[in-house]
Amino acid sequence: MQKARFITFEGGEGAGKSTQIALLADYLQKNGIDVVCTREPGGSAGAEEIRNLLVRGGNARWDRLTELLLFSAARRDHLVKTILPALNAGKTVLSDRFNDSTVAYQCFGYGFDETIYQQVNHLYRLIAGDFVPDLTFILDIDPLIGLKRSMKRQGNDEQRFENMDLSFHKNLRDGFLKLASENPQRYAVINADQETEKIHQDIVTTLRERLK
Repeated sequence: MQKARFITFEGGEGAGKSTQIALLADYLQKNGIDVVCTREPGGSAGAEEIRNLLVRGGNARWDRLTELLLFSAARRDHLVKTILPALNAGKTVLSDRFNDSTVAYQCFGYGFDETIYQQVNHLYRLIAGDFVPDLTFILDIDPLIGLKRSMKRQGNDEQRFENMDLSFHKNLRDGFLKLASENPQRYAVINADQETEKIHQDIVTTLRERLK
């Protein structure tokens, strides 16, 4: 049986995570690896219902703690209903966002807050214990470029976070890069301001080097 892996994709708005997940899934499947693609917030029936509360509506719809609790509830359902069953079945799971997004968005995007940071870590341990991804790709891009890409999506009514001011998105990028610098063994920063195929090749090369 293949060794199950949990691989996550992180980054700011418009970084191209969904496209790269689809390309990597195709690559892995062609190499005989069973793959499950999922996303956060969402990825399970219950979590998708919570997603609608988080990605729609006004910027100030929730205060920071309420938003954190909603993300955590969605993550718990996603973990027990989708991620862990797939891994236990020997499948590799590719997730468009996971807990690192909560750290980056809630702890850094709004401006760093030590209390929120401790709450994020406490809640994550409560719902997931010591479970962490095997590898996390951070697709790094200038927020101005990413937001322009994101706003071009047709029929996208999930723009609550895209509508945050530019300083939020700059803080967000800094947060992701800080996480990567503190744990280079788990994170791989990929330049997302390249041609799609070049980004994919960088991801495949890193994957092969890191996970053999």
